[in-house]
Amino acid sequence: MQEANRTQVSEFILLGFSDRSEVEIPLFLLFLLIYLLTLTGNLGMIMLIQTDSLFQSPMYFFISNLSFIDICYSSIIVPRLLYDLLDRKVISYTACAAQMWFFTLYATTECYLLAAMAYDRFVAICNPLLYPVTMAKKVCLQLVAGCYLVGIVNAIVHASGTFRLTFCGPNEISSFFCDIPPLLRLSCSNNYTSTVVLYVLSTFVVVGNALIVLVSYTYIISTILKMRSSTGRRKTFSTCASHMVAIILYYGSLTFMYVQPGGLEAVEQDKIVSVFYTIVIPMLNPVIYSLRNEEVKKALKKKLTKKNVLQ
Repeated sequence: MQEANRTQVSEFILLGFSDRSEVEIPLFLLFLLIYLLTLTGNLGMIMLIQTDSLFQSPMYFFISNLSFIDICYSSIIVPRLLYDLLDRKVISYTACAAQMWFFTLYATTECYLLAAMAYDRFVAICNPLLYPVTMAKKVCLQLVAGCYLVGIVNAIVHASGTFRLTFCGPNEISSFFCDIPPLLRLSCSNNYTSTVVLYVLSTFVVVGNALIVLVSYTYIISTILKMRSSTGRRKTFSTCASHMVAIILYYGSLTFMYVQPGGLEAVEQDKIVSVFYTIVIPMLNPVIYSLRNEEVKKALKKKLTKKNVLQ
């Protein structure tokens, strides 16, 4: 009877970063700049890979998919954040559920895609003769499709598990987007099952994929150290090091947010970590995968030179 008398909220208030209005415009400009850089960098990577015959290998196929995911990932969060910094920080119940579903989809998909990319580098470096067969186009398509499929299933589980709960007030989310931990903190019904599901699935997704990456790069580093050519060793290690930077940043921030014990009770530090993996990392990925890649730098220079000549 008491449960029945509770009124389900129809909207949530996103508290964001601060209740001080004087910091909202600087934050708006900062996040707008980051978002524009994210779109420019990732769209640039996709266009370069799609239009240059040099980038038709599986590695660049995965990188172009990573860029697409980062665009979607960032676009789910940042435009809404920019709007909230200038207007009322209110989001409807339905919009909140949709934002959380799509965020979980792309976050999970990126986790698995980074593991697939590590496996791709493992095959390319440790078994180069088998690489064309092992990483054939059909296999690459299946791997990417599998990443999205797991992402969809995980998003459905988390969204249904979170929004089956009762939210009867307060309705203030201590974040700048509809993330799972702050929503679970708001529930006025028993959230034990949803919390356990969050930790178990997050641990499986993050730790499981991190282990795949760790094993792959253990073999990769071992193979690189055995190379006789110092030039080849340097070039291969440079490429793999950039991948490792992206992987450590992403998995590390997700582990802090969703896997660590007591993470559900954290509030302020959650916001900082959330900014990192939802806004900053999508901007950094094209930098990590392009500026540290000689082939990409040469192709960009060639296209820019060609454009200047035509003008």
